[in-house]
Amino acid sequence: MNIELINTGSELLLGRVLNTHQQWICRRLADRGSVVARQVAVPDTAHDIQQAVREALTRADLVIVTGGLGPTSDDVTRDLIAQMLGKKLVRDEAVFTHIKNYFAARQRPMPANNDVQALVPEGATVLPNPNGTAPGLAMKVGAGAQWLIMLPGPPRELRPMFDAAVLPLLQREFPLAVPFVCRTLRTGGVGESAVQEKIKSPLQALVSDGLEVGYCARVGQVDVRLTATGAVAAQTVSQAEAIVQEIFGGNIYGFDDEEIETVVVRLLTERKKTLALAESCTGGGIAHRITNVPGASAVFLGGVVSYSNLAKEDFLGVSAETLQRHGAVSEAVAKEMAEGARKKFGADFALAVTGIAGPGGGTADKPVGTVFIALAGAFATVVERRLNVYERAAFKELTAQQALESVRRQLVSA
Repeated sequence: MNIELINTGSELLLGRVLNTHQQWICRRLADRGSVVARQVAVPDTAHDIQQAVREALTRADLVIVTGGLGPTSDDVTRDLIAQMLGKKLVRDEAVFTHIKNYFAARQRPMPANNDVQALVPEGATVLPNPNGTAPGLAMKVGAGAQWLIMLPGPPRELRPMFDAAVLPLLQREFPLAVPFVCRTLRTGGVGESAVQEKIKSPLQALVSDGLEVGYCARVGQVDVRLTATGAVAAQTVSQAEAIVQEIFGGNIYGFDDEEIETVVVRLLTERKKTLALAESCTGGGIAHRITNVPGASAVFLGGVVSYSNLAKEDFLGVSAETLQRHGAVSEAVAKEMAEGARKKFGADFALAVTGIAGPGGGTADKPVGTVFIALAGAFATVVERRLNVYERAAFKELTAQQALESVRRQLVSA
């Protein structure tokens, strides 16, 4: 199966918007055993879009096009592809009703130019869009053996549509000739090279039998991807997973697409425990991640972004003497922040972070990147000192990851 991906949008080529579709769609397809052979990005011009689609259809069994299905003047993908294929655009009343209801549910008037989104190429299958107004479109082309799929550009619309409508279509129209199994184990606290070094030899026999091992390093974590194809693929991946779990044990925090905040919320929920936060250097980033998880309100009581010393004193009860003697970035202050947050919110656990994000502010004793992570509970408050020497955004991301990991480890060990 030959798959090509075409991402439309002049903003992608101007560097104004990051092209996340390439990574996300390719990952989704690869996880089912279908690898994208070619990916291109083209501007919002008739010549470029039509040429890219026309060329792709000379090679591919499946062509996926993203973007250009909106109501504005630069959203031309649907019209240009219909024109290229000689298809008339016809009004789909079900789509038009959905668009009207979408605006009505938000108590907003429907702009007249949204009417165009109800125009569908003749013979196209509409892919519902519960998260927006632009429907996805799927069409058989050529002699009927090829498929062309058009998806809306916004990720919050494209991703649910891809999972709910595109993957089932592919399973029906392009079933895999042999079984394919993929499993991802998400690890924290171990570098990418160390991960590979530890599992390379133990997995070698399975690799010789067809197991494929991949690694994806992010700030503070490394994913290990195990895949196999064939009649014994499930058995091969299961054996490999058992080996990796035995080697890394508690360093594995989740599987497949699980984020650590999802794991933490689930563990808190299962154990009927609550959490509060006291954040300084992460600026509310930990709270943001936790509140992205559905059901977090049952276990997350609240947090304080105590960026200034005065806020640490007024809202968390950190003593002025501790701040004066040890400094805002210190074990003593992190401890008092966590204990103050636990008391203020009445939580079972409270997590606190304070650090030097940089680029300035470091000293010989506390260089840029120094961070203290404190976890308070019924046990004695535990404080970790880390050195996260990254640029500011990565420092905050890694610190949040480490802080959540400290909660996860406490919950699984309790």
